[in-house]
Amino acid sequence: MTGFPGPRPMHGDEVRLTTNTASVTFTGDVISQGVLRDGRGFVELTLPDVDPQQRREVEWAKRFQYELYRSGALLYSSPSLTLSETRRTSEGFLVIAGSP
Repeated sequence: MTGFPGPRPMHGDEVRLTTNTASVTFTGDVISQGVLRDGRGFVELTLPDVDPQQRREVEWAKRFQYELYRSGALLYSSPSLTLSETRRTSEGFLVIAGSP
């Protein structure tokens, strides 16, 4: 599936994320969701807390692309996105937001 995710969260157990400098895989509870802010569409990707180096690779990226999987099946393949925001939830999850 390609395109842009809608407002309904997609839950997966693995995401393969490619940035301008690295490719990293996150496993655990992963959520992908489309959001609308100030009239613009963004995708928010919520990632489990992992190795600090992997987290830095994502936080420092300018662009990223990802593939979301559940039980080995591809749920969603994003277009190339420009990173617009990174933040941490109170539970320690890393949330990144991007737009085409």
